[in-house]
Amino acid sequence: MKSPINVDVLRHFPLFEDLSEETFTKLEGMAELHSKAKQVQLYDAGDVSSCVYFLLKGTVKTCTLSSDGREVIKTVLHPLAMFGELGLVGEKQRNESAFTMNEEALFITISIQNFQLLMRSNHQLCINILHLIGSRLLVSEAKLEGLILKDARSRIIDFLKDSATQRGRKVGYETLFKHCLTQQDIANLTGTSRQTVTSVMNELRKDNLIHFNRNTILIRDMGKLS
Repeated sequence: MKSPINVDVLRHFPLFEDLSEETFTKLEGMAELHSKAKQVQLYDAGDVSSCVYFLLKGTVKTCTLSSDGREVIKTVLHPLAMFGELGLVGEKQRNESAFTMNEEALFITISIQNFQLLMRSNHQLCINILHLIGSRLLVSEAKLEGLILKDARSRIIDFLKDSATQRGRKVGYETLFKHCLTQQDIANLTGTSRQTVTSVMNELRKDNLIHFNRNTILIRDMGKLS
């Protein structure tokens, strides 16, 4: 069921920077607002790529299954993230699954067909889409390179540093960031095992490089974390 959207909500998304008021009016007419409970599936691999998503509240993970049935987390998405965007550039069926995580998620959807119509008449929006997909490709390539060239400890430390850089709050030399990930989730993100994550995190805490509890991780000094 379609719910009314306040156009000001859309202005906060980086994708929609520098767009005209006319474009925002069109977006407002296309957008649908939804909510989903925690830990439920939004779409499954193989589903038709029918819409693109814009996350307003909550956390969403996209994932696939490895050949031995283990979950591989591709991305963990936070508010103001766009996802499901590959349908805009030719994906017919989803190549990954998406789930809400630790709390209810609030998000906007726009049909692929409507969004593509808007792209055909809006050069700036096309450029913004290219930049977004290009930046995600670079992240994916860096992650693949890490899986090939770096050991498990280095990949876990890279995860900590990247998370702190993207979402952390800096106080002096220390950086604190909140998260909703289990140690198994971190293992699924870094291509390691839960036991390895536990071991590395405990070693880093013993060396007074980090402190952590269930929902937060404090990095004592980003420069010394290695």
